[in-house]
This record gives sequence, C-alpha cells and structure tokens, in this order.
Amino acid sequence: MKILKDIIYGIDLDSIKGDTNLIIKSIEFDSRKVAQGSLFVAIKGENVDGHAFIDKAIKNGASAIIYNDYRFGDEKITTIKTPNTRKSLSIVASNFYDNPSKKIKLVGVTGTNGKTTVATILFNLFNKAALNSGLISTINIEYAGNVIENHHTTPDSKTINEVLNEMLLNKIEFCFMEVSSHGIDQDRINGLKFYCGVFTNITRDHLDYHKSFASYRNVKKKFFDNLKRDSFAIINADDKNSKFMVQNCLSKVKTFGIKNFADNMAKILEIDFSGMLLKINSKEFWTPLVGKFNASNLLAVFSVANIAGIKSIEILRILSQTEGIKGRFEILKAPNNAFVIIDYAHTPNSLKNVIDTISQIRTKNELFTTIIGCGGNRDLGKRSKMGEIVLNGSDKVIFTSDNPRYEKPEKIINDMLLGVDPNNKKKISKIINRREAIESGCSQLNSGDILLVVGKGHETYQEIQGEKIPFDDVKIVKESFS
Repeated sequence: MKILKDIIYGIDLDSIKGDTNLIIKSIEFDSRKVAQGSLFVAIKGENVDGHAFIDKAIKNGASAIIYNDYRFGDEKITTIKTPNTRKSLSIVASNFYDNPSKKIKLVGVTGTNGKTTVATILFNLFNKAALNSGLISTINIEYAGNVIENHHTTPDSKTINEVLNEMLLNKIEFCFMEVSSHGIDQDRINGLKFYCGVFTNITRDHLDYHKSFASYRNVKKKFFDNLKRDSFAIINADDKNSKFMVQNCLSKVKTFGIKNFADNMAKILEIDFSGMLLKINSKEFWTPLVGKFNASNLLAVFSVANIAGIKSIEILRILSQTEGIKGRFEILKAPNNAFVIIDYAHTPNSLKNVIDTISQIRTKNELFTTIIGCGGNRDLGKRSKMGEIVLNGSDKVIFTSDNPRYEKPEKIINDMLLGVDPNNKKKISKIINRREAIESGCSQLNSGDILLVVGKGHETYQEIQGEKIPFDDVKIVKESFS
C-alpha cells in the first residue's frame, strides 16, 4: 500500500556552474503545494545543498524527511538519516511506483557516443514491429503518443520510475533509455532492473566531472557490473574497452563489430550523402544513415532487436526505412546543391568520426568548411584536441561560440587554438556571434561545397551567463537560404 502521497526532492543542480549566490537567488523551491504525507529527500548538489530547503519543505506540508546531516527542532515529522540520500531516493522511488522496471523490458544504452541514435532507432523499430515501446533520451521522453521534454540525458530516479509506471499503464512492453555516466555516478539508475545493457564505445568526455579517463570508464563499467544473470550485455567488439566493461558482468554477453570478429558484423559496401549500402551478417540493405559510426550504431540496434526475437529480415526492412536523428549528421541541401551538415559532436572522437565520414564521401574538388566552438565550464583538455582535428580535416574553419556558459567565448576559442600548426593558420576565421558565423558560412557556399556546423545538434538554445537563449542551428541555416 502506498502511504506516501508524493516524493519531493531537492535541490540537484550538478550541471550548473558559476556564481552560486546567483543560482540560489534564481531558484524557487518547488513548492508544488506539497501534499500532507509527502516525503522530502534532501540531496546535496555541487553548488546547492537540498538540506537548506528542509524547513521550507516542512512548512509546505512534507511529513517525512530523508537527510544526511541536519539538526531538527521539535517538528513532529518522520526523519530518516542515511549516508547516501541519492541512493535512498532511487530505492524509495522504485518502491513508491511498485518497481516498474521489473515489469517492463528496460534497455539501457551507455557509451560516449551513439546513445541517442541507438535508443531512438530502437524505439522506432520496435514500435514499427508492433512491440509497444517507450523512449527516455537526451532529446525527449516519448511513449504512446506522449512527448515530454527532457532536461537530462538520464533523468532523476523519481522521474524515471514515474515515467516507467506511466508506460506500463499505457501497455508499453519495452523502454529504451540513455544511461549517462552522471546518471550512473549519481545513483539515478540504482535499483532499476535492466533487460539489456548496450555499450556503444568510450572515449574522452566529461573529465571536468570525472577528473580522469579511468574514473569515467570505471563509472560506465558499474552499469554492467550490476546487470542480473537473466539479462543481456551487448558490447562493441571494436572498442578496446569492451571486454573490460563486462569482465565482472553476470549477464549473457553478445558482441557486434565492423573491424573485429563478433556475433553480429557489418561491412559498408557503398556510401554517399544519401546513405549507405550495408551488409549485416550475410544480408545487404540500404540505409539513409551515413558513416562508419552509424553502421556501428545500426549493428547495436540489430543486436538488441535480434535477442528480443524480431526476425533478421524484418529488422533490416525497418532499418532501411529509418530516417536520421535530429542533429545527428543531419544533412540539409542548399538551393545551389551545396550540403550543410548539422551534428552534435562535442568530443574529439565524435568530431573525428564526422570529419572522417565527410572526407570519405567528398571529391576534394569542393570547399569543406567547419563551424565549431566548445562548451564553457567543461573539460578544458579536449579543446586543443578538437581544434587540431577540425583544422587538419577541413579546408576552412570558422571558430565561434557554442554554449559558453560562464566563460568568455574568446577565451574558449584561444584554448582551441593552443599549439596550432602554423600551416593551418590561414584556414582560421573567428566570428564570435554564432548566428553571424552560420550566415557567413552559408553565404560562401558554391555548388557541391560542404559546410559542417558542429557542437549543438538538436539543441534549441545557447547557454550564456546562466540563461538559455533560444537558438537553433538548423533554423538559422534554413533562414540563410530563404
């Protein structure tokens, strides 16, 4: 029996950097008119401590508090002290919603790159195969015609369990969820039962948070360490860390690969900007997706669908009709037959994959220009690497603002240009205003030329000094051609 009316938690602002006083002033505690009987879980974030809102939670009607370190007065409420309030929230949330992950087939997709593409294609494929499915992704939460905006790649544990419960009420059989390193490290997926875990790849990312690649890798491994014996782990045999991920894993392990021998293998037979002719195992099919990285993503999708019992021929039939994901190697054709590619790549590896794909397709007779920036208040060490990759792979580069957050875009660009090869200096332009940079890049396109606008992909905003200002790369490109 559910004796709690609701679970309220606060305040978790780990992704926010900058002036803490400014952040606190901008917060209104979620007063939601907390119903009598609600439980408040105090979570300590990087900048703000939810314990500071305990008094307000009690005044608003909370009758139970889970906390770590707090001195109470004579309040007549239930208090539960715990060493890890995040973990407690995940356990409470699972129980509050009657452990929905045990009743739905939950597939978690983790890795540095490819999570959104794999999870979204799986969601679309399974629904087209008449297996009612839901999606929890960076872009949105979706099920049974409902589309909900998502603010974190992996939501908090209460939201996950609440959404899974709603999916069950809507007769959803499978749910495909992106599992981020932050979500694992912060116990957002603690207590969830997974039908399957997918490992796409791992390269440098989020080192501002994890501090070292080893720490980042170990957090990802924790996801597979916790899989049960009746589950599956599907790993990328082409990634050198794949065996490490499952060395303590109890679940059944399946592999996919392009270079290395695997249970499911693929080969790219033809490729251009309209798509690829792929061979998966012994069967050929055409896909509108482009690039070796997408061939790997499709293999991961094929592997999950295969263990779920969908016939190979049906999987490939649906994949041949699958369109690309918003902001992931999204190709726009200009009126003069030039190409503009919008991509989310924001790590050295993902950037190199995109540029290598373009280099594989282009004739070298056209001009290839890239517009790029780096996010502020994030991993500083990757900036010069990304600058080097883009300068070595492009004919011309326009450095601009990405999501500068609380940093100056000029400083970020200078970091990207540290140690630049003198031979590449003639390729460089700096246009701080991102709209002006995109408009400039589009205005210089001749027939057959290629413009890559990278870093923001599906995002429809820029983060500047604590504000999210409406901004959409795709929209601005289209406006430039109108």
